[in-house]
Amino acid sequence: MNLNLLRIFIQVAETLNITEAAKALFISQPAVSKAIKNLESSLRIQLFIRDKHKGLMLTEAGREILVLARQMKAIENSIYQIAGRENRLLSGRIKVGSFPAATTNLLSKAIAVFRAKYPLVKIELLEGVSDQIRQWVEDRTVELGIVASPFDSFAFETLRSDYMVAIVPADHPLAKEPMIDLSGCRDEVIFCKGGHEIAMNAILGTYGIELREGLTVQSAETLIRMVRNGLGIGLISHFTLSSVSHDLVVKAIRPGVTRDIGIIAHSFGELSPAAKEWVNVLLQTSREPEQDKEKSTRLDRQVPGS
Repeated sequence: MNLNLLRIFIQVAETLNITEAAKALFISQPAVSKAIKNLESSLRIQLFIRDKHKGLMLTEAGREILVLARQMKAIENSIYQIAGRENRLLSGRIKVGSFPAATTNLLSKAIAVFRAKYPLVKIELLEGVSDQIRQWVEDRTVELGIVASPFDSFAFETLRSDYMVAIVPADHPLAKEPMIDLSGCRDEVIFCKGGHEIAMNAILGTYGIELREGLTVQSAETLIRMVRNGLGIGLISHFTLSSVSHDLVVKAIRPGVTRDIGIIAHSFGELSPAAKEWVNVLLQTSREPEQDKEKSTRLDRQVPGS
């Protein structure tokens, strides 16, 4: 199997554009087209469909081969990394999927520490929501993913524990209450999605509460602006909230909703040497400072089930 043809195939499959693939690979468009034709001829199958309206699309076989090609590329990367490790010069690249709050709270420090230790290893970061990241790990678009639980069937290491909180303006009637009961404010909740939905529905369901959020947003910044403007009570994870600045009052909720933030992979044992070192650095740097732990503990005591 010609690994160079596979590298070109992966680039075309990920961009679905011959021109963009050629630019990324620093070769000519005819060279890219020829490489794809040679690979299709070698395999005796069609990898792409050329549609006049939709453009380039992968065939079903092409999608399956893309996953395997990524595995072969990862194995090649591992071979060079092992050789580099033996020469005391670890190099290569790691592709990591993360959601924005995890990037801010966990990865920024970890990347700085890792780069100082392994300057020849390149970290490629893709950001999305937990469901997207799980899919990226599944189809091997990324080697590792940082997601909110549940971790499904993936191998995982827990990085942080997390829980949901409510946020209100300082002049809100509930700002002075010790805790906000969700069953009493279902119609004025603004919910920030981000991988919490499964945990929210499962736990609230055991209390007979059906959360009918008035507004649903995708980012913490949007949620904060809406709450500040008096549009409702914000419901967000403590972990996500800690990644943005705000002047709102944070309240514990009843019933308590918890989850974990973790790193997932198909198998930690099959990771490249650089990826294994990255996991070690991430585990070391993601430990909460004692001061943060004390703050979390004080709020946890108010949150049943956390």
